[in-house]
Amino acid sequence: MEEIRTTRSAGERLLSARRLVERGVRFVLVYPNSGHSVWDSHTNLKDNHQKLCAEVDGPVAGLLHDLKQRGLTEDVLVVFCTEFGRTPGLEQRGGGKNGRDHHPHGFTIWFAGAGIKAGTIHGATDELGYHALGEGHYITDLHATVLHLLGLDSRRLQVPGRKRLEIDYGSVIGDVLA
Repeated sequence: MEEIRTTRSAGERLLSARRLVERGVRFVLVYPNSGHSVWDSHTNLKDNHQKLCAEVDGPVAGLLHDLKQRGLTEDVLVVFCTEFGRTPGLEQRGGGKNGRDHHPHGFTIWFAGAGIKAGTIHGATDELGYHALGEGHYITDLHATVLHLLGLDSRRLQVPGRKRLEIDYGSVIGDVLA
């Protein structure tokens, strides 16, 4: 019963997302019930993230299973990501107690489904998790890849009143595409 209470909110949200997709909704964004600020914990990472992962791991696995069972993995792209990873060392501000700061140079994002080469690992960091190895990617590469899979060209997408720099367009990460 405890597990059901732990996973209920995420499970309900992901079930709703699956049902929306089944009814033809083309884009669904799911946030955790706990709110983004909880995942942005700078202290007690092990305890906080262990608790949060327990809330979402089963429901996410259930979503992927449901999509496959219903033949939707060819049409549905699942993106599981955050805006930052965590530095490998202690955070300097706030006393650094059990905390690590934002880290834009090494973090995990995973894709599943439509247009993605299953089982592909792309990119790596050094043994400390601090520096990206190889070419690395800017966040707009992720955006360009998702837009490409949605059938959109990031270079043609403009936000009125905003001038974009060339790097803002990003490049499709071809190595992850099926």
